[in-house]
Formats: sequence, structure tokens, C-alpha cells
Amino acid sequence: MSTNKLWEKNFEVNKEIERFTVGRDREMDLYLAKYDVLGSMAHITMLESIGLLGADELPLLLAELKSIYAACERGEFAIEEGVEDVHSQVELLLTRKLGDMGKKIHSGRSRNDQVLVDLKLFTRHELMEIAGATKVLFDQLQQKSEQCRDVLMPGYTHLQVAMPSSFGLWFGAYAESLADDMLFLQAAYKMTNRNPLGSAAGYGSSFPLNRALTTRLLGFDSMDYNVVYAQMGRGKMERNVGFAIATIAGTLAKMAFDACLFNCQNFSFVKLPKECTTGSSIMPHKKNPDVFELIRAKANKLQALPQQVTLIMNNLPAGYFRDLQIIKEVFLPAFGELKDCLQMAAYIINKMEVNRQILDNPMYDPIFSVEEVNRRAADGMPFRDAYKQVGMEIEAGTFKADRHIRHTHEGSIGNLCNAEIKALMEETLSGFGFERMEDAERKLLGR
Repeated sequence: MSTNKLWEKNFEVNKEIERFTVGRDREMDLYLAKYDVLGSMAHITMLESIGLLGADELPLLLAELKSIYAACERGEFAIEEGVEDVHSQVELLLTRKLGDMGKKIHSGRSRNDQVLVDLKLFTRHELMEIAGATKVLFDQLQQKSEQCRDVLMPGYTHLQVAMPSSFGLWFGAYAESLADDMLFLQAAYKMTNRNPLGSAAGYGSSFPLNRALTTRLLGFDSMDYNVVYAQMGRGKMERNVGFAIATIAGTLAKMAFDACLFNCQNFSFVKLPKECTTGSSIMPHKKNPDVFELIRAKANKLQALPQQVTLIMNNLPAGYFRDLQIIKEVFLPAFGELKDCLQMAAYIINKMEVNRQILDNPMYDPIFSVEEVNRRAADGMPFRDAYKQVGMEIEAGTFKADRHIRHTHEGSIGNLCNAEIKALMEETLSGFGFERMEDAERKLLGR
């Protein structure tokens, strides 16, 4: 009889049934491997503290788990053929080295709370990386906003030229959008960073588990207190994190669309770095904005993530169901996709050149009409009369544009408020508390 399944008894499962039920779990579990090891290290430290593991056994198990963790970091960890999942593989490696002692690590927990803690440890780490990549793009946008603060461009409504805008405003707008998106990311992190370990199969354990200890050892902000709710959190966490991912992706998709449009020869507002464009097989003049087009497509795909998760888990009652396994397939790879998009966007924004002479073209003269209406109203003419008068001049072709822009209020062309927007971002970033997580993991690993 095989010994590679934690739940296996004295019968074998039909091979086709096994193939179907395991699905892509081995592949997906590679994302979770080093976090499964971290969770096990905290769990067995707690088991020793309550007398379920010998004081002489703990250091041996911890040393082997650290060795497995190092293999994960080197990319050498693999789930062997016939081994069901990452939990089984880790236990198998321990029993090969330490015999029956390796089997003791599962006391007081279920694969249910084991995968829950793996997912949370993985997710909080990925959220930290997403926050970092988002901040890099934010900084690039703010830098460009300052560099181009006085470069005017047309603003549009209904894709019709509307009023004067500036590249300072355009870059700065996407920076502030990311500052708001970071609030969603922080909320997702705080909901994620709670300890489910000790909920077992969803109904607790008769062992006197010390859940406060594992919470501290793993650097969680608190625990998921109610054991039933801890299990109900699977799917819910992924959905909430999915909304945070989708929010950032929405900003990226909109920015990418703008950039593709502005790069078009009919606009020629921006010039993309040549290494970020591709040519045509038959048209030698083409420089296609493929990177931004792919960012747009990938970001739009990511915006579907919370709906995908919702549709998998939204009609499940309390307790664990195998349906939840499928969430891994859409959830775990999403972080890498978003990080790629953020990194590519930051690179292009840094290299992007802007057209400083856009408004030299007289076709854009009408965008200064509102300025003229306001000027006449400020001189005492009723606003509606000024509006009508300027409109008639435009129709008659006699309107003369005054390109001197005098916007001074907060958030306008002449007062971008970039420092205030940066302060918003810094305040949100400081509220994550990543230090607790990083410090706890270093201590567990003895680093």
C-alpha cells in the first residue's frame, strides 16, 4: 500500500478518479511549499510547548524543515510522482530522514487548516511584493508628473477635445489612483494576516493547542478566533484579495489604453521607448505598443479574478468542500501576472517621451474657450452671456485663443498637490505592518 497520502487507509483509489480529484494541485502547491514548511515549524514548536513532542525531537525536526525550506528557496523542491500534495511531500521527506518522528508533525491539525495557513502566509508575502511594485510605479508617475508639470495637452470628454490639461495632471492622476488602490491592498493584507492554524478540520481539536503561540511565531496580527469562521474564510480571503488586485489592474488597464491612444500617429502625444514596441511583418513603418496592449489585456483578465473566485465559492455552506481547490488555479498565479504588469509599466513610464508642442496646432484653440468665458465673467459679464458670446465667435471663426492658463486651486494644472498625494501613499504604506511578518519569519528560520 502506498504511504504518500495522509488520509490513505487500506484501499486504493481508482487511478482516473485520483487524476481528476488531484487535478493541478501538485503544480499549484509548489507556490505554497516554503510556506507549508514555515507553518509546520511554528506548529511543532507549539506541540513541544504543550508536551505533544519531545524536547529532543523538536530541534531535529526543525533542522530538517529548515533544510527543506532552503531547497524550496533554491527551486529544488518537487512533489514526487504518486505524492498527493505539498503536505504529504514534506511529511514524506521528514519520515525518510527521521522515521516515525516525522509523522508527529500532523498532530492537532488537519490538511484544512494546514492549507489555510499556507495560503495566508503565501498571500501576505505576495501582497507585500505587490505593494512594493505599486510604489515603484507610483514614484515613476510622480516623477514624470513633476518633470512635465508645465507641458499642456488637450483634456477630453466624450473623446472630444474639451479643456486644457497637462502631462503633470495626466501622470499625477494615475499616481493618485494607485494611492487609493493601496488602501484596498492594505485592507486585503489585514484580513489575510490572521491565523487560522488550530481550527483543524473546522471544529477545533481536543488537544490543548496554544493558538496564541503560533500566531506570535508566524507574525500574524491576530488569529481567526472562531474555528468555523476560520474555515469559512477560505475563498473569502481570495475573493477580497482578488478585489484589491482587480482595483490596481483597473488603474493599469485605463493607463495602458491612454498610452496606446496617445502613442498613435493621429495623436502623437507620447513616444514610447523603441524596445517596448514591435514591428510589422509587411509594414516597415510600424512601431506597435505591444507591451501596453498586453498590460491592458492582462489587467482586464485580472479584473475578472474576484468574480471567478465568487462563482466557485458563493453557494457553499459552512465547512470545507473540494470546490475550494479550484480557486488555487486562478488565484495563485495572479500575483505574478500583476507584478509583471506593474514592473513593465514602471519601465515604460520612466522611458516615455512627451510631445511638448501639442497645442501649437490651431485645431486645439477651442479648448481655451472656457478660459475666455471665465475671464469675461470675472470682468463682470454674466456667465451665460459670456458663454453665448464666445460660442458665437467660435462658430464665426473669429475666436482668438489665449494660451495663458491661470489655474491655482488644489489639484489643478498650476497646483498638482503631488506632495499631498505622496503623503497619502506613505501613510497607507506605513499602516501595513510588514515588519511583524518579516521579523517573525526570520526568527523561525534562525536568520
